[in-house]
Amino acid sequence: MSGHSKWSTIKHKKGAADAKRGKIFSKLVKEITVAAKVGGGDPNGNPRLRAAVIAARAENLPKSNIENAIKRGCGEMEGVSYEEATFEGYGPGGAAVLVDVLTDNRKRAASDIRHIFTKAGGSLGEAGCVGWLFAKKGYLTVDHEAVKETGGEDRLIELALSANAEDVRNVPEDKLYEIYTGVSDFLAVKEMLEREKIKVTVAQISMIPSSTVRLEGKEAGQILRLMEALEDYEDVQNAYSNFDISTEEMAKFAADA
Repeated sequence: MSGHSKWSTIKHKKGAADAKRGKIFSKLVKEITVAAKVGGGDPNGNPRLRAAVIAARAENLPKSNIENAIKRGCGEMEGVSYEEATFEGYGPGGAAVLVDVLTDNRKRAASDIRHIFTKAGGSLGEAGCVGWLFAKKGYLTVDHEAVKETGGEDRLIELALSANAEDVRNVPEDKLYEIYTGVSDFLAVKEMLEREKIKVTVAQISMIPSSTVRLEGKEAGQILRLMEALEDYEDVQNAYSNFDISTEEMAKFAADA
């Protein structure tokens, strides 16, 4: 199980306890605003906006906030103008790190992110230095128990593939299944699982690494602190990495954080 998927699972579990609602809402509103600005305000004709709205609803962002963000993106309301940027670098142990940013001050964001990397024992790199290691995919997880209750592994695989999922992987150590899709098929797979009453624990468009770097001990703790610091920075929308850390060390970090 890659660092991407383990980090997604930890964020999901920690999110329920941390109650960082204001920060989560702010990121969701930014993404909706920019998605509407880039592709228009109709979610049915704008896949990025539709995905952003689904994510916002999953986090219980009020409907009025969603509507206002779309209006700002379409120029119907005044608001801050955000610029998209991607930063790439290396974390402890040579793990690749990719950071998506929406900011109203690119120079400030670049300086702050460089500082976060350096403080955690990593380094910010040049554009393109690690981006080639990642591919944009739909990513979903389903707990083993939910699959057992709805017909078992064979049925899950059959359903997912019938909706054009690219791959279904069993991850016994974490008691879940991972489902990977093309970006255009992500919502169809998610909606199909929901129709079949199969509870999805993580559902997102993400950057999936083609290879991973195994980290242990001090370096494992450093990369996890780097990822958390990046996620906590207000201009960062998403942070991805190709680290691979044992379930035991991930659980220890989650418990100590």
